[in-house]
Formats: sequence, C-alpha cells, structure tokens
Amino acid sequence: MIYAIEEINNSKDLLPEIKLGYQIYDSCASVPMAMHVAFQLSNGQDPVFYKGSNCSQSGVVMAAVGDSGSTPSIGMLRIIGSFNIPLVSHFATCACLSNKQEYPTFFRTIPSDHYQADVLAKMVKHFGWSWIGAVHSDSDYGNNGMASFLNAALREGICVEYIESYFRTDPRSKIQRVADVIRRSTSIVVVAFTASGDMRALLEVLTQDPPPPRQWIGSEGWVTDPHLMSFSFCAGAIGVAIQQSVIPGLREFLLDLSPSEVAASSVLTEFWEDAFNCKLTSSDQEKRVCDGTEDIKKLSSPYTETSQLRITNMVYKAVYAIAHAIHNSVCHETNITTKCQKYIKLESEQVFSELKKVNFSRNGYHVSFDANGDPVAFYELVNWQKSESGVIKLAKVGYYDASLPVGQQFLIDHNITWLDGTTQVPVSVCSESCPPGTRKVLQKGKPICCYDCIPCAEGEISNMTDSPDCFPCPSEFWPDSKKDVCFPKPVEFLSFDEVLSIILAAFSVGGACLAIITAAVFFHHRTTPIVRANNSELSFLLLFSLTLCFLCSLTFIGAPSEWSCMLRHTAFGITFVLCISCVLGKTIVVLMAFKATLPGSNVMKWFGPLQQRMTVMFLTLIQVIICTLWLVLSPPFPMKNLTTYKEKIILECALGSAVGFWAVLGYIGLLAVLCFVLAVLARKLPDNFNEAKLITFSMLIFCAVWITFIPAYISSPGKFTVAVEIFAILASSFGLVLCIFAPKCFIILFQPERNTKKYLMNKN
Repeated sequence: MIYAIEEINNSKDLLPEIKLGYQIYDSCASVPMAMHVAFQLSNGQDPVFYKGSNCSQSGVVMAAVGDSGSTPSIGMLRIIGSFNIPLVSHFATCACLSNKQEYPTFFRTIPSDHYQADVLAKMVKHFGWSWIGAVHSDSDYGNNGMASFLNAALREGICVEYIESYFRTDPRSKIQRVADVIRRSTSIVVVAFTASGDMRALLEVLTQDPPPPRQWIGSEGWVTDPHLMSFSFCAGAIGVAIQQSVIPGLREFLLDLSPSEVAASSVLTEFWEDAFNCKLTSSDQEKRVCDGTEDIKKLSSPYTETSQLRITNMVYKAVYAIAHAIHNSVCHETNITTKCQKYIKLESEQVFSELKKVNFSRNGYHVSFDANGDPVAFYELVNWQKSESGVIKLAKVGYYDASLPVGQQFLIDHNITWLDGTTQVPVSVCSESCPPGTRKVLQKGKPICCYDCIPCAEGEISNMTDSPDCFPCPSEFWPDSKKDVCFPKPVEFLSFDEVLSIILAAFSVGGACLAIITAAVFFHHRTTPIVRANNSELSFLLLFSLTLCFLCSLTFIGAPSEWSCMLRHTAFGITFVLCISCVLGKTIVVLMAFKATLPGSNVMKWFGPLQQRMTVMFLTLIQVIICTLWLVLSPPFPMKNLTTYKEKIILECALGSAVGFWAVLGYIGLLAVLCFVLAVLARKLPDNFNEAKLITFSMLIFCAVWITFIPAYISSPGKFTVAVEIFAILASSFGLVLCIFAPKCFIILFQPERNTKKYLMNKN
C-alpha cells in the first residue's frame, strides 16, 4: 500500500502536484478493533468534537482500504457508511457485501464469493464427485460462502454428506468433533470454505490422527497459504486462488531498507530481528546484536518473494482505484496537460460517486466495478503438488474467467496430482452409477445421490446411465438381455422351412398321393364286383374330396395373408363337408340296399344315383352358404398376436367371426355324427362285405380326432395352433382313406379270388 501511494505521489499523470496521505491501522482480524479504527477514521485528526454541522472539521478520510475479513468490514461499514466514506476491500469476499441496500459504500478488488462458490461447485461437478463433505468457518465469510456453495451444488446435483462449522477460537473439543466427522465419513472429497487461521486449527487437530486419504477442495482464503503446505496429508488439494501477478518495482522498494528506517518502525524491527536472528538492541542477552553486516538482498523469505503476488496486487489495485476516483473529482484534462485543483475542499461523497465510474488498467490488470461494487471475477485453479523431494508446491492448473461466454469460462489445462500422488481422478460417490438396463431408486432417508440400482421390469428398458425410470418398448419391440435396447420382436409362424412344417407337408402330399393311387386302382378295376358293389361314383367323389382335404392342409403353412386366411378355412370346411357327404351317401346306400332285399320293397328307386348326387350337392351347398356368409360379413384376416408371448409376435389368422368358424366346424360335426349313427345301425347287416362296418370305424376315428381337437386347438400357443389344426385334418383324412379303402384295395390287389359276386353275396 505504501509503495502504491508513493508511486502515485511521484506520478506526473495521476494526481499531478497532489500528494496523498495515509494512516495504517492493524485490526488484528478483530471486529472490536476494526470498529475502533472506523471511529478514528470518521472522527478525523482533531482532538475535540465540534457541535456544528460536521462532527470533525479537518482530516476526515476520503476513503479506506480494507479490511481483510468480511466480518470486520461489515462492522466498519456500519459506521463509516453513514458518512459516505467508501471502503475498498482487497480480501473481504462475502457475497452479502454486494447488497447495496445495506452496504452502499462498499467496493472490492477481489471477486465476490458468489462466483467462488459457483467455481467450486463446477469443479466438483467437473470431476464427477457427487458425494462430498463440507466444513466452513463460523464467520460471515464461511457461513455466507458455504450457503452460496450449497445452492450452487444443489443446482449441479451434488449431495453433501455433512456440513460442519467452527472458528479457530472455539474449544478444542468442538474442533476435535469436526475432525472426527471427517475421519468417519464415507465421502472422499472435503470442501473447506475457511479462513487460513481456521484451516490451520483444523489441520493441526487432524495431524494428531490423520484421516483416511481425503481430497481437499479449498477456497481462496487458505489454499494459497504457504504455511499450510507443511501438512503433507493435504497433498493433492485443489482450489481457487486470486490471480497471480507481478508489481514492477515492488521488490526493489522492499529491499531498500536502511538501518534507521528499520529501527524507526516496530513492525520492521520485529521482522529484521526474526529474519536475521539478532537484536537491534542489547537488551536480550540470548541473541547476538545486529552488527550491520546483515544483507536483506541475500535473504530468502516471503517478504522478499514478489514473483507470486496475489492479495498484494488486490491492495495495489484498491489504492489506485481510490487515486483515480480522487483524480476524477479534482482534476480535468486539457489539450496538453492535466490540471488539478489543489485547494478544493473534497468531500468523501464525491470520491464515493467517482469510484462507481472508475475504469482503468494498471500493469495489464483491469480495474472497474459493477453496480454491486464487484470486479469482474477471475480465478486461477491451483493444485498442491508434491515434488520428488517431498516439498508441496503450488501449481496453476486452470482458470475461471467470468468475462468469457458461458461454456468457456471454466478451463482446466494442466495435469493435476491427486491425493495419492497419481493423475487418476479419485471417485467420491454415495452410490455407483446405475448402468443402462436399470433405474435409480432412492434409499429411504438419504440424499438423492444415494440410491439402489433396480433392473428394469420385463418389457422395459433404460438406455442411459443413472436413468430415473425405465420405459416400455413399443408393442412390436422387446428388450435385449441387458435391457438397454429395444429390438423388433421375432415374428413366428409355421413356415415351410421348419422341420415340423416339412413333416406335415410330407404327410399332406403323401396322403393326397395315396388318395390318387387308390382312385387309380379303383379306376383300373372299376368293372370288378367289389368296386361296383360299393357305389363307384361316390367312391371316386370321396377320393377326390379326400385329395382336396389332404392338400388344403398346405394352405395352413406359410406366412398368413389376407387370401390365405380366407382360403384355408373355407377350403377346409367345404372339402370336409363334401367328404362327409359322400360317406353319408354311401352309408344311406348300404341301408337302402338292405331294405331293398326285403319282399315288396322298392325303396332304392327313391335313392338312386341321381338322388345320391343331389344329396351330396345339397349338403355341400349348405356349407358353401355358411362359408360365403362368413367371408362376406366378417372374414378371417391376418393379424399379429402380441398377447400370447411377450417376447415374440405370432403371425396368425384371426377368425374374424368366431360364430362363422364354429358354424363351419359344427356343421361338419353334425354330418359326422349323423353318418356315425347310420353306420352303427347298418354295421350288423348280413352281407359278407358290409361297408357300414368300415364307415363306422372311420367315423369313430374322425369324431375322436375332432373332439380332441377342440381343447387342443384352444390351449395350443402360437404356431402350434395351426399345427394342431393340420394334424386333425390329416389324421381324420388318413382315417377315412385307410378305414374305407384299404381293405378293398387289399382284396383287389392281393386277394382277387375274393373279388367275386358270389363271395360278396355270401351272408355267412
């Protein structure tokens, strides 16, 4: 401060021909002492009070630089603010001081803790720490700074395990309790928003029983203090710091000390005797008397180290800000020179007004104040890095510049050494991140950063880390095994390339071939008695319908389409009715033929070939009408069955109208039952070759197949429903072919001696 004032007094550009005076007070970081100083500054130099309009007639200060602490500054402002005396602080950072309603005359050259708290929260977020501890000074600086940090941390989604406050003058038991909380905590990261003296008190207690490795995050109040770097368990600490700067000429000014100047100042005397371990007077017999050979230029101490000035530059800028305000109040520029009014009575209110408008640069550092009396925030990000010799040194690793656009303000551009001496960022989370495929469920009674990872429910996915919810896949999609991606469900139907389909198709084609071969055998032996005796016309029609029955089962295989769905059910219904109609006709013929052998009976003329054809056509026509109505009113259609299986789609034919489907089956069943009853009645007729017995057995198989089909059809899932239907068609068709025609073919081919009229007419 003295150097800056002397530099200004020697300047030809700033306040030319005007000298600034000053008084320096040490508040000793004490609020009562700071209040006492404030009264002295307000009263001026007169030894008595006046009762006029002014409390003091002369020597009232125009402005004050200080205090270093926020709480002492608040106390001073309550007094000098009433007299419009501006206070420009170099180290009071409490965000509360930006409140112009309470502290209108306050300015500062150091950024507000509002920005520092935001930087600390961004730093914690940047390194992925969501579970931290927090300690702070029990002062305006610590309380307000921590409150700002907690708000910023909440915005960034950071959880705080504990918040502890203390002051360096608190009982040791309280500081010990804070240290025990840090030792027992599960969070690795500790944010310390404390003053340097308070931090030293805590670290001294922790030194007695060092805690597990902790990553310290420091505020500018202590993180650059070289005296604290002796605590080795804090190596790797990072924090925000005031910008490092250089003041040209300051080192030379500090080293230009004469013995007389040292002896005249109690402060310099104490410094000199401590630095050189000697006494300027002979009052102390334990130390040698300084003999004048002491050379301060060769001394290595914080006093002579001016290459890393931080707070010092804030004092330098504060003095220059006040000087510029006074200059703008009493001086005006002409074309050639600057003229100042040396004898004007300057009021502090004028300096206060001009301070709001100062805007200048000094040594490359800009100085101005916003509406709250704050400068543009700029911080360096620093790291405590341990050298190979074990000494902790401060290293710049990044910066924060509030003047830059959003997104570019925060930058870390150098490697950081962490608590364990490595470059691997430590992890401090309450719960590990939930991977995709799971969702977060908060643990009861704990902060939002403490949660359990619950796998997504069936049919749901989460495709990002730490997802709060799972969401269902679309209806035609299903999650993969990890439940993080929805894939299209596989579409299932009875396709031709499946083994089951190939087997069923082989039996279908084989059955059709068997029916055709049987028809060929019958046609070749059409003139033989066994063919003629069993109504050859109905036999050929029955074999034709059976061929169609076998082939219609092929329409059930393959991907359902609109036409295949309509064809498969109607073709099945009509061909089976045609088949059963032929069997029914043959049964009636057997009964009529037996009645015709009775004396006086002419019943056969009422059921001749024409009537047999008409009966088959009429019975089949009824089924055709049923199928037509079904297709017109509500036909079968292809559909995607999404309910039977959750993980796959069944492509099947919907019935359209269940009434139509069961009407088709019911009509077939009615004819089959009627045919079975008539065949049973005719089974004991006395012919040697009674076809009614074969029809009875075939109808028994037919009815058994279709009765068991109904529950099997209803309970079979997916494509197996179609397989059951095909199996029923093939089983009943093979039953008819084998039971009705196999015995006849056997006789025709292997026992031709029984294929005679005499044998067939034999009733024994």
